[in-house]
Amino acid sequence: MAVILATGPLTSVAHAQTDLDCADFVYQEDAQAEFDRDTSDPNRLDEDQGVDDGIACEVLPRRGTAGVTAATPVPTRGVQGGIGGSVGPADFERTLGIALAVGAAGAAGVYVMRRRRGAVGSRKG
Repeated sequence: MAVILATGPLTSVAHAQTDLDCADFVYQEDAQAEFDRDTSDPNRLDEDQGVDDGIACEVLPRRGTAGVTAATPVPTRGVQGGIGGSVGPADFERTLGIALAVGAAGAAGVYVMRRRRGAVGSRKG
C-alpha cells in the first residue's frame, strides 16, 4: 500500500504530454498531422491572427514548395532557340563585307597597274 501511495503522484507525470508549438516542427504538414490528431487544439497550433481556420502553423514551410528545380538545357539554335544572338550575318554585315572586299580588290588592282606602268616607263629611258 505504501508503494501505491508513493508512486501515485508520479502517474500523472508519466502520462503528461509535452506542450508542442510550431517551433517543434520543421514542416507545416507535420504540425497539421499533430493538430488533426486532436482538433480541440490543446497545443495551440492554430494560433494565427484572426479566426481559427483549422490550419496549423501556417508560417512553417511546406514540403516540396522550395524544392530543387532541374536545369533546362540551353537551346542550340540561336535566336530561334530563344537565347538571343544570331545564326548568320545580318544584311548590313554582309553589305559591309562585300564593300570591303571590292575596295581591297580595287586597291590591289590600282597598285599592280601603277607598278606595271612604272616598270614600263623605266625601260623606255
